[in-house]
Amino acid sequence: MAMKYKLLGRSGLRVSELSLGTMTFGTEWGWGCDFETSKQIFEAYANAGGNFLDTANRYTEGTSEKFVGELIKPDRDHFVVATKYTLFDRKGDPNFAGNHRKNMMRSVHESLKRLDTDYIDLFWVHMWDATTPVDEVMRGLDDLVSSGKVHYIGISDTPAWLVSQANTLADLRGWSPFVALQIEYSLIQRAPERDLLPMAKALDLAVTPWGAIAGGALSGKYLKNEAGRVPEHSIRRNERSTTIAEAVVKVAQDLGITPTQVAINWVRSRNQVMVPIIGARKLEQIQDSLKCLDYSLPAEALAQLNEVSKIELGFPHDFLASDGVKDVAFGGTFAQIDNHRQL
Repeated sequence: MAMKYKLLGRSGLRVSELSLGTMTFGTEWGWGCDFETSKQIFEAYANAGGNFLDTANRYTEGTSEKFVGELIKPDRDHFVVATKYTLFDRKGDPNFAGNHRKNMMRSVHESLKRLDTDYIDLFWVHMWDATTPVDEVMRGLDDLVSSGKVHYIGISDTPAWLVSQANTLADLRGWSPFVALQIEYSLIQRAPERDLLPMAKALDLAVTPWGAIAGGALSGKYLKNEAGRVPEHSIRRNERSTTIAEAVVKVAQDLGITPTQVAINWVRSRNQVMVPIIGARKLEQIQDSLKCLDYSLPAEALAQLNEVSKIELGFPHDFLASDGVKDVAFGGTFAQIDNHRQL
């Protein structure tokens, strides 16, 4: 099936329905891949119609950005390149990390050099540092957009109330708003359904979830004891995660596909703009993930997966969804109202 494209949230930017994560590009961290393998992965993704690349200043000590820059150079304007700032570039120096303007400006210039490009398509705040004022972050990012060094901005791994505050401030001041949200989201990690995902839908933010296969847990490899045992306290490696992984493997067997494709397509099935980030250390891994584009999961399979992985949304969500509260809030007419805003 041909790759389709999505609008990146409230922007007009067109991005492919899968993003290529490049945290594996480079061997500095002991588990990535060299340039030739990275090139094979990139070419498989690009040949499938992919145009949306995700990297960061910290990935493999900067090698990821260097590899990405070299790979896109023959057709730079075709590709949508996303990189991030916040994480440190120098240990022991407080101003070589964080969300503040000094690190923002220093970091973007270093990323531009490593990528060997004049501009960054999408610049992410990598995570909230809980020290820099929201207005300092948003004004600094708007300056980067105004200068042409950055085209769009996004935010990753940050509480929903801060993202809402930031975009409300940007709209009030006429600054560039966040157009995308990057979070961990999978059958094992469904906590974003409490606030982050509803917020993204309400504010028209595209979501680029990482960890769709939960670090390999949903591929089924840990069920076979591959790669050894892992700590039981990890959300990806506990009794609940094992039960979910077993369900994913069963659905995959029934459908004649791979567990990886099932896990990615479950994420893609959510009713909002979802662009999963897929990564690989080997060519066959990216080829497997790309095959998820060939089909959608049937309703029965989705229902099975939703049930085995369900979470409690907690207060106030469960409270507001209860029949008694809906009765008093709508005077017994809830079922008669066609509410297009209901999530």
